[in-house]
Amino acid sequence: MEFSTRYVALGDSFTEGVGDEDLSRPNGVRGWADRVAEQLGAANPSFGYANLAIRGRKLRQIVAEQVDQALELKPTIVSIYAGANDIMRPRVDIDDLLVEYNDAVTRLSAAGATVVMFTGFDARGSKVFSTMRGRTAIYNELVRGIAGDHHALLVDYWRFSEFYDWGMWATDRMHMSAAGHATMAKRFLTVLEHEHSIDVPPMTPVPELSPAEAIRANARWVREYAAPWVVRRVTGTSSGDGLQPKYPDYIHL
Repeated sequence: MEFSTRYVALGDSFTEGVGDEDLSRPNGVRGWADRVAEQLGAANPSFGYANLAIRGRKLRQIVAEQVDQALELKPTIVSIYAGANDIMRPRVDIDDLLVEYNDAVTRLSAAGATVVMFTGFDARGSKVFSTMRGRTAIYNELVRGIAGDHHALLVDYWRFSEFYDWGMWATDRMHMSAAGHATMAKRFLTVLEHEHSIDVPPMTPVPELSPAEAIRANARWVREYAAPWVVRRVTGTSSGDGLQPKYPDYIHL
């Protein structure tokens, strides 16, 4: 499938590229959307790419802060993934939340853009995040309905079994690694039916640990990643506070 020249990516840390570190880029990350843009623009000098995603953003923030800005850019392709940070809150009304998601997709579709949506990942391999599988399944069914109603393309993350390998995840266990982002870029381009030449970098090493070593590693993860995440939730702060979008206007990578 061939598209014209303007791609805008909306969302949170997943789309910003957190976990795929690259200090040469804005916000210090690369990510799957950058990799997609590199492929889409490889043979098209007039191609433009904007990425408005900011880590930590919840669904209503993404809709309020990013959708109007995207529409002003008059994109031909828009990707949007929102809701993961809501699902992880103690309380969430997924049905009510997805009404606003539907409204956002309605506006993007009505503007003539090809909209690409995502289901949420099945975190069954995580002792912490697997507790939210039920919420994610409900979210996914509503997303599938929205995508169908608006003829949006769907990247079905829930069914991507290759992400059950911990090597696809960064050391924080919350975001994809460079290998995970590259794999997601390939999946995205497959949905677009666009040829690509993406090399997947080596996966994050996952060492064999003794029971005692695993306990120490888990304690370190709680101290370095889980505890700060909880503190931000309690204090109402976000890892994205003070950050600006990586690419608020069109560039050619």
